[in-house]
Amino acid sequence: MTTHSTPFAGFSPATIQFFRDLSENNNKPWFDEHKTVYQSVLQEPLKALVTAMTPAMYAIDNNIDFRPARVLSRIYRDIRFSHDKSPYKTHLWITFQRFVAKWENFPAFFMELSADGYTYGMGLYGSDKKIMDSFRSQIEYEQKHFEAITKDLITKHGFQLGGDEYKRPLKNDLPDYFQAWVQRKGVYLIKNCPVGKEMFDAGFATLLANEFTLMKALYGFMAEACDM
Repeated sequence: MTTHSTPFAGFSPATIQFFRDLSENNNKPWFDEHKTVYQSVLQEPLKALVTAMTPAMYAIDNNIDFRPARVLSRIYRDIRFSHDKSPYKTHLWITFQRFVAKWENFPAFFMELSADGYTYGMGLYGSDKKIMDSFRSQIEYEQKHFEAITKDLITKHGFQLGGDEYKRPLKNDLPDYFQAWVQRKGVYLIKNCPVGKEMFDAGFATLLANEFTLMKALYGFMAEACDM
């Protein structure tokens, strides 16, 4: 599991300012001049956050790949096939997922950080149709269980359901509750949060860990569908 010597103490206003400055100066000379700032206010806190969250994530799934290269996104953009030649990302993220051949085909937890705040969630992102078909079939076979593990996540805990919907609804005999889940090419739960004081506190790691733990049963349900 990932280890880090400096305990997570929260991000800082300088983290947000770095993203803003980078958006206005997205070029190599500026970044090289401010690389130590990037490392101190963004890279190191992200590493410490991962370490702080690792015990909780290990309890959710002890097969998650905690290697930094798998969990932490890189700030450098791949611009080879992009019209946008900006060399650096203006948002970074952490992802907790098992090591799989194709990441889209297995559920993942994520938290993304930018100048506007943070976003986090869990689910299947752009999965192959066979994976989503398996997920839909499992919902059909376990309707009561699926509703029990998902309803409060939206109505009580404030997650929103996301994922691209099919232009033509898929035919099925499921009750209305399940339609929002099964009519998507990928499906995930997500929260979008503005910049807030909770980000600048060590308790942010616990906040995220608790939120991810709320989705443990749904994660297990999705993982089972993907393993079929």
